[in-house]
Amino acid sequence: MTLQAVIEPALSALGYELVQVVAGRGGLIQVYMDKPGGITVDDCAAASHQLTRLFAVENIPYERLEVSSPGLDRPLLKPADYARFAGRQVTVKLRVPVDNRRKLVGKLLGLEAGRLQMEVDGKPLDVDLAAVEVTRLKPEFD
Repeated sequence: MTLQAVIEPALSALGYELVQVVAGRGGLIQVYMDKPGGITVDDCAAASHQLTRLFAVENIPYERLEVSSPGLDRPLLKPADYARFAGRQVTVKLRVPVDNRRKLVGKLLGLEAGRLQMEVDGKPLDVDLAAVEVTRLKPEFD
């Protein structure tokens, strides 16, 4: 069972969405979570306490646990993320250039049949998801 498979149900039961788990060197486990309206310090504390108990029960070794929000530039990692954030501005880093560009900034239109659809410079653009290194929300300030 993967670390994500252990953590996801526990966070879901608390009302949080698991965005990403990163197991780093020296026994560090970083957990990024989200919820509608954003994550607070109290949310991080509640999740941290729950995960600490869960890791003890499941015998998961770790030295340090960090629980936080994915930030304003949240990565889009699951197909559902692309649907949820359609209409928002995103920054896309590509593994291979498209139109001689490795970085695209534009409006996310969605994901269809493994292809990222977005509007860049007022024109529609269709990119194979396999060519995408990372897609992140572009922070919006009102």
